[in-house]
Amino acid sequence: MQFRRAIIIVALLTGTTPPVFAASPEDHWAWKKPVRPAAPTLKDSSITSPIDAFVRHKLEANGLQPTPPATRPQLIRRVTFDLIGLPPTPDEVDAFVNDASPNAYEKLLDRLLASSQYGERWGRHWLDLARYADTNGYEQDEIRPHAWRFRDYVIRSFNEDKPFDRFIIEQLAGDEAFPGDPAALVATGFNLLGPDMTDSADQAQRRLNTLNDMTDTASLVFLGLTVGCARCHDHKFEPIPQTDYYRLQAFFAGAEFRTNLDVASSDEREKHLLALREYDRLTQSLRDDILAVEQPHRAKLLDAKIAKLSAEAQAAHRTPPEKRNGGQQELVRETAKLAALTDAEVEKTLSAVELARLKELRQQLKSFDSKKPAPLPVGMGMTDRQGPPPKTHLLERGELSNKAQVVDPGFPVTLTSGRKPEPAKITPSSGGRRLALANWIAHADNPLTARVIVNRVWQQHFGRGLVPTASDFGVRGEPPTHPELLDWLATELVDGGWRLKRMHKLMLLSETYRQSTIAPQTTMEKDPDNTFFSRMNRLRLEGEAVRDSLLAISGRLNSTMGGPGVTPPVAPEAVKGAKGGWIVSPDPKDHVRRSVYLFARRNLRHPFLEAFDLPDSNLSCPKRERSTTAPQALALLNAPEAMEAAKFVAERLMKEADSEPGRIDRAYRLTLGRLPTNKERERAGVFLKTSSLSELCRALMNMNEFVYLD
Repeated sequence: MQFRRAIIIVALLTGTTPPVFAASPEDHWAWKKPVRPAAPTLKDSSITSPIDAFVRHKLEANGLQPTPPATRPQLIRRVTFDLIGLPPTPDEVDAFVNDASPNAYEKLLDRLLASSQYGERWGRHWLDLARYADTNGYEQDEIRPHAWRFRDYVIRSFNEDKPFDRFIIEQLAGDEAFPGDPAALVATGFNLLGPDMTDSADQAQRRLNTLNDMTDTASLVFLGLTVGCARCHDHKFEPIPQTDYYRLQAFFAGAEFRTNLDVASSDEREKHLLALREYDRLTQSLRDDILAVEQPHRAKLLDAKIAKLSAEAQAAHRTPPEKRNGGQQELVRETAKLAALTDAEVEKTLSAVELARLKELRQQLKSFDSKKPAPLPVGMGMTDRQGPPPKTHLLERGELSNKAQVVDPGFPVTLTSGRKPEPAKITPSSGGRRLALANWIAHADNPLTARVIVNRVWQQHFGRGLVPTASDFGVRGEPPTHPELLDWLATELVDGGWRLKRMHKLMLLSETYRQSTIAPQTTMEKDPDNTFFSRMNRLRLEGEAVRDSLLAISGRLNSTMGGPGVTPPVAPEAVKGAKGGWIVSPDPKDHVRRSVYLFARRNLRHPFLEAFDLPDSNLSCPKRERSTTAPQALALLNAPEAMEAAKFVAERLMKEADSEPGRIDRAYRLTLGRLPTNKERERAGVFLKTSSLSELCRALMNMNEFVYLD
């Protein structure tokens, strides 16, 4: 009640309309399926967009008028950054400004949405939610060599405009829903992207930590629900009992967490098999000779290592692979590192004669390396254990040692009146639990899913969601400022086949989006926080967009897509003493790739991106911070990224303009997307009498206008 009272007091003090709260937590607005509202009727008949009608209706009710539209140069810069995360080129600005056709803006949107760079931009937003990183975190921060496949899956999905309901199902249960689709297997890596302490002394607790993380994250990302508070006790504020938490977790109970999941296509598998057969034929005798030397020693060493494991693990390793049950298979995977043998360990047990013979044989075998096929692709992901899933217990205080009653899979009672799920599909490897959860979340009747994702899209475009707490639609979250608009967008998404590109276009075509950021004083006084979208919010770019802009305007951006993460050089002092080090990619071309492809280490973030509020990848991030700090200005003046960009922009200016005034104009157009004013042109000329063209570029890149969207 104190929370609600505070919100009402603030609303009254600021002259805004107090929100209407539900009579009880069980009657909360978000628990009810959205119903498509009719767009308000306005006096101004020229308003044809339902989005504008809902926003204008709220403005008029509060004595406000929309701000005039942004200029065309401002608009193309805004929407280009919004959709592809890069600045428009001067030629693109000119083409749009000079296009007199009535659908010029719509054509611009279609071009940007069709660009492969759209997926790189909007995939990055999803990776924030998915807590993506290329390492495990914790003390060791081990590398995840195949995590990048999930990043590439996300980028491809956005570029293909994959229906969002399928996108959900693939990430939660792609192995069950689409067992023959390698992309769907890679998608299940979503559940395993959180931090992981692989060297934990308590592997049962490690598994529980992962189950907790995937339960919390799935609820936050897809449903906008903070169920994590119910892990230890009934939720203090939301109508989510502790039993609901473990009923949700029970959907994941039968999952096997795989770091080496076979994700090869049938074509890749067939080609690999043919090449491997040929390699085996050519090297059979050599491999037999090597085995004859090594095998007696390997067997003894392996037996000694297995003898140090627990009795259960010993039994699992000594059971033939085809006879192991699900639990034994999991034990073998968990203890594989402890039982692994290296060539060096084997060599220490050989006699001098045996060692010499072994080295000779290996050298002969090495001559056939060109015939050996590359390993088939593997990725992080999930499958289900063979046999019945393990029981899920409610854990008192969330502790593994305090098991209470057994719970069955089930959906939150406040959303379903306690309805229990039926297995969606029975296969030899799965009981369909996760698929039942995925189908329920992705169903049009779910009251939260469509609302949550359209709110996230709105937030990225407008700087604030219709529900400001983007991952908390519960009782403690902030209520929607425009509830009818939110429900209209949610139903429009579902009716349009869950296609996000269509929703982008609806929002970006609206007059609300095309407003200027500069509003009259009366508007600022009546709507100081822009609660009613009486103007466009001025937004600071994320670190990735700033870095990519530096590469783009200097003509160095490498547009290669996909593949393992790359690591550019940074100042040595920034990474001194880092666990795992900062291993720079050997190919200089990789140093100038888009920031979404940078190797993401959990315990050591890229210094330049960190200055611009790169989020903590240990947690799902629903909204980036947009701070304005001194380190950002210093980075744009002195960071290697800025220094290099300024040098290359200056070289570009010398080639593209043959006079000082022309270079000044070109510098402004490349960095800020506009021509300088007469005063700016004059001041730049004075500046160049004592400074270099490179220093002028650095000065322009340090202007607020360079990192802010008007």
